[in-house]
Amino acid sequence: MAEGKFVSYLRVSTDKQGRSGLGIEAQRHAVERYLNGGRWTLAAEYVETETGKRSDRPKLTAALAHAKAIKAKIVFAKLDRLTRNVDLLRALVASEVDSVFCDLPHVPPGPMGRFLLTQMAAVAELEAGLIGERTKSALAVAKARGVKLGNPNGARALRDKQVGNAEAIASVKAKSAQRAADLRGIVDDIKRSGITTVRGISNELQSRGIRAPRGSTWHLTAVTRLLNRLNNTSHTNNGAKLATTLRAGKRV
Repeated sequence: MAEGKFVSYLRVSTDKQGRSGLGIEAQRHAVERYLNGGRWTLAAEYVETETGKRSDRPKLTAALAHAKAIKAKIVFAKLDRLTRNVDLLRALVASEVDSVFCDLPHVPPGPMGRFLLTQMAAVAELEAGLIGERTKSALAVAKARGVKLGNPNGARALRDKQVGNAEAIASVKAKSAQRAADLRGIVDDIKRSGITTVRGISNELQSRGIRAPRGSTWHLTAVTRLLNRLNNTSHTNNGAKLATTLRAGKRV
């Protein structure tokens, strides 16, 4: 029997499925069947519309951040298609959030679940490596034909960009930066729902059960500081993928 707090993640492939609810109800029922019995709380439900053109999933980022913030498990209705994305699998493992899968009820959360994800990531990485080898072979053929490849300035061009990293953040701000990174997915999800004012975000964080850095109440000044940190971080890490975002949240 299920016990504890859970955050559910449901996924549909197209906007049409999202609007019609096709597939969502079946996944929702799968989650309900998995949680049947025991003492449990479904703290939140996140529904992702995956177009197939994006490897990052903002709703999954929000769901993982929410689960981590309230120390809940994340429950997936189905495991399908996750095995095709190496970065996504690594992100799930790196998030340190316990994951459960309704279509694999005999795999418990915790170390066993993370082991399963690690093995799937290894298989996906092998496939990616094989694809990479085929790509290298194709590039070698192109080079032999006289095609010019790569950046003529080499590594110097990358150094000139002055790319920053999380380790450069002052130690006195490390804890606040980590907290902000953990909450980025939730704040982004709130904004996408149409809530963009400081007071509105404060109320929504409160309603979702997310604790403020200094106590249980989100004051406007605390939300303002959080938004400023997220804005500053986004300027230096614009375009970061899901796995990169979660790893930064873990190591800052």
